[in-house]
Amino acid sequence: MALQFTDSNFDTDVLKAEKPVLVDLWAEWCGPCRMLTPIIEELHSEYKDKAIIGKLNVDENPETSAKYGVRSIPTLLFFKNGELVDRQVGVVPKSVLTKKLDDHI
Repeated sequence: MALQFTDSNFDTDVLKAEKPVLVDLWAEWCGPCRMLTPIIEELHSEYKDKAIIGKLNVDENPETSAKYGVRSIPTLLFFKNGELVDRQVGVVPKSVLTKKLDDHI
C-alpha cells in the first residue's frame, strides 16, 4: 500500500527523502482521484527500491496543498532532493507517470 503523507510528516518523509518522491494529492470525494489509486499502488510496488510513492489527502492536510498551490485534484507532485521538480494535474495513463519517474531517478 502506498505511503500516507500528512502535513506533519511531509518535511521528513518527502523533502528529506534520499530517493525521488511522487506525491498523489487526492480527496475521498474525487472520482478521478479514485481512478488513479490503482495506478499509484502499482507504481508503489514497482518502484519501491528506486522511489517513494505516496498519497496526501488534501481535505485532511490543507497546509501542504496550499503551500504548493494545488487548485485541482488529482495533482501529482514529483520531488527530488527536497525540491519540486515536476507536476501532473489530472488523470493520465500509467506510462506518463513512469516516464516522469524514470526521468528523475
